[in-house]
Amino acid sequence: MDLKRHSSLSTLVAHFFGILAVILMLIWLLHYREGIEYGSDNPFKVLNVHIFLMYCGFLFLVGQAMMTYKTAYASHQVQKMVHGGLHLIGLILGIVGICAAFRFHDKINLRDMVSLHSWIGLTTFILLGLQWLFGAFTFLAPQSSSGTRTRMMPWHVLGGRALLYMGIVAALTGLMQRATTLGQSRNAESRLINFLGLAILLFGVSVDFSVTIGRYN
Repeated sequence: MDLKRHSSLSTLVAHFFGILAVILMLIWLLHYREGIEYGSDNPFKVLNVHIFLMYCGFLFLVGQAMMTYKTAYASHQVQKMVHGGLHLIGLILGIVGICAAFRFHDKINLRDMVSLHSWIGLTTFILLGLQWLFGAFTFLAPQSSSGTRTRMMPWHVLGGRALLYMGIVAALTGLMQRATTLGQSRNAESRLINFLGLAILLFGVSVDFSVTIGRYN
């Protein structure tokens, strides 16, 4: 009972920090950074699409998918379907976010894939896509045996947790990179970016706590 209560508390904390990060990001991008528009002639509005979708569309949904599988009050089959569905939606939105980054580079004649952020981010995205395919063929396909699912489950869980933290690292390095290019170290916007980064980090840690404790319920 204590573990169930602690898991529920961790889930609530994760939702708090996850939604807080969404709010802070919207304030930053809409109030300080001109807005969010994929088809804009302003390249920085296009960049904002990348920033917004890679957290709010990709990382946030991945965290929700992980928590749903162990903390949602539903049948196991429903949990699996929601878990896989949220991951798939996150991957689709992530593709749009990555395309926005390349579109931004094209608009201002920047080379692609030269920063540590881009290396970590694209690697994480590709691995998570492979993780989703692995999970779909192993845990959702009717021809997969229960023995195979049992053997593969620890590796699936470990891979998901590792990729969650890789996603957090990608998000934080991206924020650091953007803050550095803005060159503002002691103003309201820089403090907002710092709080945004902390909220994203605490979201990831809380998701991990929720999922880990939930496994022992």
